[in-house]
Amino acid sequence: MTVAGQQMPWGALLKRGKGEQLVAESKERHQDALTEPLPERLHPELRAALERNGIEGLYAHQADALESAYQQDTIVTTGTASGKSLAFNLPVLDTLAHDRSARALYLYPTKALAQDQARALHKLGLPYLRPAIYDGDTPREERRAIRGRSNLILTNPDMLHVGMLPNHQSWGDLLANLAWIVVDEAHVYRGVFGSHVANVLRRLARVALAYGTEPRFVLASATIANPVELAERLTGREVALVDRDGAPRAERRIAMWNPPLVDERTGARASPLAEAADLLADLVEQGVRTICFLKSRRGVELIQRFTRLRLEDRGRGDLAELVAPYRAGYTPSQRREIEQRLMAGELLAVVATDALELGIDVGDLDAAICVTFPGTVASLRQMWGRAGRRHTGLALYVAGADALDQFFCRHPDEFLARPVESAILDPEAEEIHLAHLWAAAYEMPLTAGDEEFLGPRWEAGARRLVSLGRLRERGGRYLPRGEGFPAAEIPLRSASPDSVAVVEADAGEVIGSVETARAHSAVHPGAIYLHMGSSYEVADLDLDSRRALVRSFGGDYYTQPKKETDTWIEEVLDHREVAGCPLSFGTVSVSEQVTAFQRKRVSDHENLDLVALDMPEQHFSTQALWYELPEEVLERDFPLEHLLGSLHAAEHTQIAVLPLIAMCDRWDIGGLSTNFHAQTGRPTVFIYDGHPGGIGITRLGFHRFETLVRDAMRLISECPCRSGCPSCVQSPKCGNLNEPLNKNGALELLSLLAT
Repeated sequence: MTVAGQQMPWGALLKRGKGEQLVAESKERHQDALTEPLPERLHPELRAALERNGIEGLYAHQADALESAYQQDTIVTTGTASGKSLAFNLPVLDTLAHDRSARALYLYPTKALAQDQARALHKLGLPYLRPAIYDGDTPREERRAIRGRSNLILTNPDMLHVGMLPNHQSWGDLLANLAWIVVDEAHVYRGVFGSHVANVLRRLARVALAYGTEPRFVLASATIANPVELAERLTGREVALVDRDGAPRAERRIAMWNPPLVDERTGARASPLAEAADLLADLVEQGVRTICFLKSRRGVELIQRFTRLRLEDRGRGDLAELVAPYRAGYTPSQRREIEQRLMAGELLAVVATDALELGIDVGDLDAAICVTFPGTVASLRQMWGRAGRRHTGLALYVAGADALDQFFCRHPDEFLARPVESAILDPEAEEIHLAHLWAAAYEMPLTAGDEEFLGPRWEAGARRLVSLGRLRERGGRYLPRGEGFPAAEIPLRSASPDSVAVVEADAGEVIGSVETARAHSAVHPGAIYLHMGSSYEVADLDLDSRRALVRSFGGDYYTQPKKETDTWIEEVLDHREVAGCPLSFGTVSVSEQVTAFQRKRVSDHENLDLVALDMPEQHFSTQALWYELPEEVLERDFPLEHLLGSLHAAEHTQIAVLPLIAMCDRWDIGGLSTNFHAQTGRPTVFIYDGHPGGIGITRLGFHRFETLVRDAMRLISECPCRSGCPSCVQSPKCGNLNEPLNKNGALELLSLLAT
């Protein structure tokens, strides 16, 4: 346990990094609580339960949320661990106490969060409260009883979309008495996922009205720049804001850490995964309870493995057993065991994807490490908020070799002071909107008046669905055509409606899963698949049966797929000129095919060989911006040699800095550069939304293209490497394995666009 004013156990660690690795430090100051007494209006049973649990007053935002929620739809946005759950629980629990027939529905983006909230609700010991979790892990034999008995259902958008709304007749009692809809962790609902969820919430409100109820929404969010806009886009209703954070906050030490240069000529740096493992091993040795975040599932497994090896090498094998990985793709029982061990203090450290970024209670942690930039400042601060909730904590950012990470390391003050971003979502993005109109028609025929829930363009969309053979029109009513229910074919979180089971071939045991859209890249034959700290080699991938067979692997290499990409322009929606170069925004068709994979040694990332593959092509339609280079511009201002490498490097750099404009990360964006495109007849660079249908990322890039060019120029020109490195023009997700690239040519090309 650490106390403010004492020597912190990580002091020696930070001192060791001063010079090269410790780029910058800052401090978040201690904040006292701003409290108010428990309101007299609360039902006596609820007041008594709160007092039994040691709650004798409310933080300012909890009191504000109670007042606001009784009058209007409300979003509460305050810092991590500020007590947002109580802020939305109070009005709900008070209503359930006064009206024993009332029902409430809580939505969480992850099953773990629902489990955590269910534990907290049971702990209150309210005799009238009957909470229950209803998700994919709920045994089928218990589902009917939950529908009939529980007055507070905890679920996720996926189950609401696929399991509840299409079968709303079975949920008639809930819908006829639905008083509250709570949407927790609302900042997660952005991009493609958020646009889908916005449509699901509109469908829920539409069906509820048919049963005679108009439930009130309460949303809770981590700090973002546009909470009201986000809430109103999610619900389609006017929403009030509560943001007066009255929670106390412990002092937090913040440090930026850059792995050291290992080759000045190439700009290569030590692996951020190895660096994070060293730091984590040091903290574990000091007894510092730590959570280490990384977006990559593979990276999570590697950091955990490296940390265990370092502790074993130091003769601390006993501590090595107290470090666990946590990521999506684990079975429910595996996830629950890790969560419970962490909360009980049985683990000293966990290495996790953002599956543990959100508000699940994992006990009192001393330190939080974020390895590589997670895509948004909002997400980074959410992760950092895990450290030192009650006592002084350490928040550490370990930069990667990625261009954006190194850009921030060159401008640490700008990074540490950077404001949180706005969340982008578009409920009426054509592909998403059409899909949910189809699903809504299955729930109830589409009719006049549905614009309140389904938007002003619902009828035009319905007519389009008629032409596609998905709906039929009868007297102004639109009904579904064919058998089955549409929601089963509409994935909310990925480009594919289902997943591939990863099966250990010898035991026949399912050890994990991978989204179908990622299977070509992640579990192709010969791929090395990491799971729970162990390595497996993929023996076979059967896409028809949705199964990948794997066997235990003991080698010292990992794999990286090589992809071929092509684009076809479907429709130009906007167009302008930039420095004499045509710039367009519209819809494109993208085809991708994994053609080979590279084997790379784990210890030094050296390329070992390239193995050919024969995988099927994948196709999807999305939004894109693209710019063309006319011959006269090239002849006048740009050398023709190394043209493709220059275009390719410029594309990488613009993709790297686009997250500075849009609330996304580079994994949400794809690109293609070619020295001749069949439709434009010119050298062309495409940057496209990496999700089917698109969600507005590249639309924002089109409108702010000049800023995109300037930021890309700044990134390249400030990088000290000679010919291009991971800190400027190389990309960790490049399907061409970063070949060819021309740093100087890219700088000239971007300079041309900036004139």
